[in-house]
Amino acid sequence: MTAGPRVWLARLLILVGAVTLAWAGYAVLSTRSAQREFREALEATRAAPAPEPSKPALPLTMPLGEPIGTLRVPRLGLSAVVAEGDDKPVLDDAAGHLPDTALPWNDGNAAVAAHRDGLFRPLKGIKIGDTLRFETVHGDFEYRVKETYIVEPDDIWVLNPTLEPTLTLISCYPFNFIGHAPKRFIVKAERLPPSQLTGGG
Repeated sequence: MTAGPRVWLARLLILVGAVTLAWAGYAVLSTRSAQREFREALEATRAAPAPEPSKPALPLTMPLGEPIGTLRVPRLGLSAVVAEGDDKPVLDDAAGHLPDTALPWNDGNAAVAAHRDGLFRPLKGIKIGDTLRFETVHGDFEYRVKETYIVEPDDIWVLNPTLEPTLTLISCYPFNFIGHAPKRFIVKAERLPPSQLTGGG
């Protein structure tokens, strides 16, 4: 007996499901591998001798794809290497620092984006007052979350320069949306002065 249309449809759906699961597993493993390589590069850079006082000021730009630090949200267990750039190759493997915004060691608004179904998935649990740490190649910085927003994709005012050192995190929203999510989730955090740093934990 030959298989009927329903049997062939069931076989096709099983095959599609298996391929989808395999691709998702490959994407997760690829991101983990890239994050490990980024962390090793960052550790090597951070372990290098500090520059002499006579060296030039801290850089205002970084090469695309270059790892610049590790972003941590201790309460959420979020830890993601941040690389320079916001194109697909960067965002497939890391959180991306938007090149037209300030770098974290400079004053202004530093913006970092990542996928809501990847490195930034824990952000769905972020709360006002949470502490963020950005351990970079040019120093470690701590921030406190001040506001969160849900905006349209073209609401680029969230990237506007700020007078105070600010960290802006960007991810798609809703977090559990299937397909291309229609909104953007924004976290605004202010950099703490050394006198207010919370220390370990």
